[in-house]
Amino acid sequence: MTVRTRIAPSPTGDPHVGTAYIALFNLCFARQHGGEFILRIEDTDRVRSTPESEQMILDSLRWLGLNWDEGPDVGGPHGPYRQSERGAIYAEHAQRLIDAGHAFRCYRTSDELDVLREARKAEGLHLALKPADLALDADEQARREREEMPFVVRMNVPATGTCVVEDLLRGTIEVDWAQVDAQILLKSDGMPTYHLANVVDDHLMGISHVLRGEEWINSAPKHQLLYEYFGWDMPVLCHMPLLRNPDKSKLSKRKNPTSINYYRKMGFLPQAVTNYLGRMGWSMPDEREKFSLEDMMASFDVQRVSLGGPVFDLEKLTWLNGVYLREDLDDRAFLKALMDWAFNEDYVAQILPQVRTRVDTLSDVAPLAAHFFSGLPVLHEESFADVKLEREELIKLLQFLVWRFEAVAAWNKEALLAEVKALGEHFDLKMKAFLAPVFIAITGSASSTSVMDAMAILGSDVTRARLRHAVEVLGGVSKKQAKRFEKEYREL
Repeated sequence: MTVRTRIAPSPTGDPHVGTAYIALFNLCFARQHGGEFILRIEDTDRVRSTPESEQMILDSLRWLGLNWDEGPDVGGPHGPYRQSERGAIYAEHAQRLIDAGHAFRCYRTSDELDVLREARKAEGLHLALKPADLALDADEQARREREEMPFVVRMNVPATGTCVVEDLLRGTIEVDWAQVDAQILLKSDGMPTYHLANVVDDHLMGISHVLRGEEWINSAPKHQLLYEYFGWDMPVLCHMPLLRNPDKSKLSKRKNPTSINYYRKMGFLPQAVTNYLGRMGWSMPDEREKFSLEDMMASFDVQRVSLGGPVFDLEKLTWLNGVYLREDLDDRAFLKALMDWAFNEDYVAQILPQVRTRVDTLSDVAPLAAHFFSGLPVLHEESFADVKLEREELIKLLQFLVWRFEAVAAWNKEALLAEVKALGEHFDLKMKAFLAPVFIAITGSASSTSVMDAMAILGSDVTRARLRHAVEVLGGVSKKQAKRFEKEYREL
């Protein structure tokens, strides 16, 4: 049997370091067994999926050296490799399940589902809805079918008993069927959910081993049941530990920069980032901290993965990156790394229009454009002394802007300007007054190039990281403030 693993990211935002972490371990597992590594794009979320996000995923994984044997850009014998192009395949398999009595069309409305869940909650029952809970009487079912009301396709699941799942790292996992709901397989728009698409694609693409994050453990019973319903052999499951913040909470963009683009734009070397991700819950047999991707693939043993939540520590990654800069790069390589990073024609071409009309000599360029070539600005509370806002209002403004920017799908000046205008109206501030603290947070100065253009050029994660940095410099958001801020923000 040829070992085949895969990574299946959703193109719904900046490429996440967690995606790279799982991709790395799938690649190393496949290579260690002389197998193949596949990239599949899970773009069934029609609202949030974008071609730009997909391209960023491809670019960032390639930047890290994580190359695949089959995928949407390189092709292969099991395509298409985008789920949005496989709709007919999912519809056919959903119908097979319905015909076999393993799935059913559910015409329940959202309001009805809410009522059912509240009733179960009041009775102290598990919130998982079973086929019996969702069933309509025959006449009502017939009426809704006759009137062609919207429906979803759900899978039948046992009401009682225990599901036993085997995991490569964790051994036997037992899940009470009472906690497992009648999962939606096909949405009302005809697109599959992750659960149906994942199982069908893994089987048709010959995936032998599924290494994925531990957040999918509770879905394993549904997937195992679908394999049984289809009469297919199930791949070997291996649920990897989740990456954690230093405080042991789940790694999230609200506490740490999580986009691979951030580390690329901050001047980290790809080999250092890949090396550091390889240290997340795994170690080389000789325990050395610095090793190449080739070293990891040659020495990889999945049984060396520790189930304790690996901590993604930015300080440790920065230290390791410094080791690479000092030990691996001679002057020529260092110069090339600098040029590849930011002193290249494409990037500088974006910045030149911002500085040309503001300088009299070439020596004016570096001070004026420094924020395009640096990390987090050096800020102090006094940096905001001239901003005419109370401290709490200032912190709230910056925090709200972070949250607004987290939801921006297409990162460009026009989209950012719309968010700034909306928040400016909320704070009852004119544009200049609203942008004054933003200017300082992003550029580290009260006067520089256009802050709107700067944010567009710097990108999503760097911009949000600088705003979060400014919030922390100003004292951060207390738990009490956070509750007030979040309540007010939800009402926007």
